[in-house]
Amino acid sequence: MPVLDLLRPVSDEELRALSERNPGWQFERGADGRLLVSPTGGEGGRMGAAVLGQLYRWNEAQSLGVVFDASAGFKLPDGSVLSPDAAFVRKERWLALTPEEREGFPPLAPDAAFEVRSRSQSVEELREKAALYLKNGVGLVVLLDPYAHRVEVFRKEGATSYQDQEAVSLDPELPGFQLRTRGLFL
Repeated sequence: MPVLDLLRPVSDEELRALSERNPGWQFERGADGRLLVSPTGGEGGRMGAAVLGQLYRWNEAQSLGVVFDASAGFKLPDGSVLSPDAAFVRKERWLALTPEEREGFPPLAPDAAFEVRSRSQSVEELREKAALYLKNGVGLVVLLDPYAHRVEVFRKEGATSYQDQEAVSLDPELPGFQLRTRGLFL
């Protein structure tokens, strides 16, 4: 993933404007102020949409919180702004934010974050991002690798890797949610 060292850190407003002016590119900001840039490819976009659809349908049935797509950036406690391919925030945490906080980059770590590997990202980079999410309070991070047909699930207590599995349980963080991998990996 390309990282840009700019002359100064990018503000929240500038980050939002960059994203609006450059569709097809995902802009995130690291805690050190550097700009993280990754293009969204077709395969990653397809898989991200499939994961988002499953997460959305699960939440519709459970009504436990709010689901976000890749266009939502979260301002994490360390100051970074990251945009997972799909995310979930429990309802009570979302409702505790002011309307202004909900409108901008919500100042909280999602309860669950999903990341789909693209060609421009190495597996190591995604694992580092998973560690960053966990360090900032995300309880569940799910990495999907369309090239290796692998799902990696990260929690504070460790990581588990699944290869060519039909479904992956994401209990207890997402009660009853089974990530169905059939159809994700083509």
